Amino acid sequence: MSAVGLIVEYNPLHNGHVHHYTRAKEVTGAEHAVAVLSGPFLQRGEPGIVSKYARAEMALAMGADLVIELPAAYAVQPAEWFAYGAVALLNATGVVDSVCFGTESGTLEVLQPLARMLAHESEELQGHIAHYLGQGMSYPSAYAAAAEALAGNGGWKEDILQLLHKPNHTLGLHYLIALERLGSRMRPYTIPRIHAGYHDEVPGHTYITSATAVRRMLLGPAPDEAAPYVPATTLAILKREFAAGRGPITWESFRQPLLHLLLTTPPEQLAALHEVTEGLEHRMGKLLPALPGANVAGLLAALKTKRYTHTKLQRMLVHILLRHSKEQLAPARLAEGPGYLRILGFNKTGQALLKQMKKTASLPVVMKPSAFSHDQLDLDLRAAAAYANAYASPSPDDWYRDYMQPPVMI
Repeated sequence: MSAVGLIVEYNPLHNGHVHHYTRAKEVTGAEHAVAVLSGPFLQRGEPGIVSKYARAEMALAMGADLVIELPAAYAVQPAEWFAYGAVALLNATGVVDSVCFGTESGTLEVLQPLARMLAHESEELQGHIAHYLGQGMSYPSAYAAAAEALAGNGGWKEDILQLLHKPNHTLGLHYLIALERLGSRMRPYTIPRIHAGYHDEVPGHTYITSATAVRRMLLGPAPDEAAPYVPATTLAILKREFAAGRGPITWESFRQPLLHLLLTTPPEQLAALHEVTEGLEHRMGKLLPALPGANVAGLLAALKTKRYTHTKLQRMLVHILLRHSKEQLAPARLAEGPGYLRILGFNKTGQALLKQMKKTASLPVVMKPSAFSHDQLDLDLRAAAAYANAYASPSPDDWYRDYMQPPVMI
């Protein structure tokens, strides 16, 4: 049985995601789909609007057969490590034949040869990155400029310059780099995004819009405005979670615990946390006494500079909230890859896939976290408990749900 891998966040799952799922199965000819889903906190340093279990349920209702959690160690990371962790998980299943992702262009013609060139980072590439960082560029901009410099002159260079300044191309490139580094036999495919840009904040189409626009509608005075842009199952799950006080979760849901940590943690301890770099611990200390609005949005706005993107700062705040040390998420440790396959959900077909995967997987398949031990899993459990604490009235069942919750089945 053939299966295509999808790397997703579903925050929340909308009609554009349904299009991606449908086209992925069409272009690959796969019978089944395996989704790697980010947990409570996402790649751009945002909390999921609802829990990972609710989002896994959305995926299964759409038609995905098996949902695997991307560990927190990889989920809240720049594109390089996010992509590496997700592709490594799909590769480790032993049942996924291909991986399909969306890009703005819908072609791999330029991305694949570039990925082969960048897969094994040379001293020259690292030198270029350091040079551009020294000029005050953010890391994504420095990486794009370094890749362009290595690519040389000619038409390919112009293509690269256009490609690497688009978010889905950047992620796509790193998926391809991960496949090269892992020596994976999974075949890559891409389909073009349609009707909505990654960051579009307002709908530009009657059926498909961005997750950003959907969240704005859900958080506004009339959440039902999102109905045309999401499957009916997604809307029903969102309404159920909101009614139970388990959403919508935003950064402001964590305002008090985050500000408590920032106000009470000595600068030298903050500096030991992941992505707290170049004196940001001191910058935050200076800004807090005059923080506009005493909220997370105000802190992010005050911290943002040309050097530090909004996304980098959000990720830093997640790592502070979850107390992720630099040592825990050091590149050498991340390069070892995920340590397990944590199953979040499956359907009847996925149950057959899961049975096969238990024979073919190169990593332990985890159904009950309470019966398995791993440093990365400890981070997942802590992230889930911290996320649940943002509910309207969290209970011990919410805090310890990861220990007790079996995979979602539909």
